[in-house]
Amino acid sequence: MEQSSNETVSHKKAKPYINPYIGGVLLGIVLLSAFFVAGEGLGASGAFKNVLSVCAAPITSADNTTGFFAKTYKSLMEDSSKWWIALEVLGVLIGGLLSGAISGRLKLKTEHSPKITKKRRLIFALLGGVFFGIGSQFGRGCTSGAALSGMASFSVAGFLTMICIFGTGYALAYFFRKNWI
Repeated sequence: MEQSSNETVSHKKAKPYINPYIGGVLLGIVLLSAFFVAGEGLGASGAFKNVLSVCAAPITSADNTTGFFAKTYKSLMEDSSKWWIALEVLGVLIGGLLSGAISGRLKLKTEHSPKITKKRRLIFALLGGVFFGIGSQFGRGCTSGAALSGMASFSVAGFLTMICIFGTGYALAYFFRKNWI
């Protein structure tokens, strides 16, 4: 379709996404680097728990020695090497912002099906995030921590976690498909 001379393109064309095979190799290199540098694999769910514990422990426990947040807080204060996961997540956020800015994809928008409202899309996204966060605590790690890093270390639990995550996604996709198509 040809564009008339009176029309102007007001948006910058986004660069194409990286080849998924190259992306997978790069992710593997990042995972290997994490094992080499930090002595542990990747993971994100623990960062939220660590930051929440540091913020909540002083106000949730009078003597600051009992309770979930207090125990995590004490552990973090005694061993500074446990803060690496918070720094990792901060790096992921900064890297994502830089990547979006460089590729021309940094926009504040909500993508959703024309069949649902923006509000419904945001509510379901929030609920999904909350359920996944709770599940990651029951499962002792998120997709990257329990599944990806677990599989990299040939842990049976890592393989089972990945199967459960994707299996549940496929099983529930039918019921929630109207929210995105």
